[in-house]
Amino acid sequence: MARIIAGIGASHVPAIGAAIDNGKTEEPYWKRVFSGFVKSQEWMRQAKPDVAIIVYNDHASAFSVEMIPTFALGCAAEFPPADEGWGPRPVPVVEGHPALASHIAQSVILDEFDLTICNKMEVDHGMTVPMNLLFGKVDKDSHWPCPVIPLAVNVVMYPPPTGHRCYMLGKAIRKAVESYPEDLRVVIFGTGGLSHQISGPRAGLINSKWDKAFLDNLSKNPKKLIKIPHVDYMREAGAEGIEMVMWLIMRGALDDKVDEVYRFYTVPASNTAVGHIILANRSRAKASGKHKRAAARAKVERKRS
Repeated sequence: MARIIAGIGASHVPAIGAAIDNGKTEEPYWKRVFSGFVKSQEWMRQAKPDVAIIVYNDHASAFSVEMIPTFALGCAAEFPPADEGWGPRPVPVVEGHPALASHIAQSVILDEFDLTICNKMEVDHGMTVPMNLLFGKVDKDSHWPCPVIPLAVNVVMYPPPTGHRCYMLGKAIRKAVESYPEDLRVVIFGTGGLSHQISGPRAGLINSKWDKAFLDNLSKNPKKLIKIPHVDYMREAGAEGIEMVMWLIMRGALDDKVDEVYRFYTVPASNTAVGHIILANRSRAKASGKHKRAAARAKVERKRS
């Protein structure tokens, strides 16, 4: 069966994408940001996922105030980069996994989560920046290392989904993945945040104490986070801090107890706190152990025969 091996949380600051695209990653301001993802890229190369599910929010690229789905799942074969006002980012077209995406849609909808199914959708920096941070820079005419299933969440227009609803959706996604018959290694991203506000009297707000407590609880006590009301995100993490509920979809898709592989936090990048975490499923290690033991037994049997 398919299985989710790990969850990844990563901010999706648009200026990070601009730094990559314009060759500024070695400048002192940006080097401290990108240096925090070197270990993560090595971990990703070793993990070799077959598919990535990326939870992100659209920034008026695929959707607008005319149509605001709470949860929109990309089931297409490909997703081109969106023009966000200065041309599409010079990154490859994102290749989808329609078979697994359709399976997830069917399973999750029958579990009473009302998804919008998108068979045509452009994706913006909300998705491609975290992909660059974890996969590295990929030439426009090349390919991303694995297919991707986008899950866009409305955290732009009120009302966004609650943290509890996001967490439970993550559990439904895990159930769907594990009922898919093909043997696939899947990683799931939660993106956005951490604390930031881009306009208004509190523009530039960053709350490092809140962010670090969020990461602590994400790793050890996620059920504490699902009780946080919208107003607390707004008050403590800024108007755009509500993006953090998307990390709870990722966390809901994991084991109750996980192994924290890596964490990185820095401020600021543009006017945003950059947070990052990798959480590995303990059941992944058990499954890997069973696979190795089965392979060893098979090797012994071959020798005997």
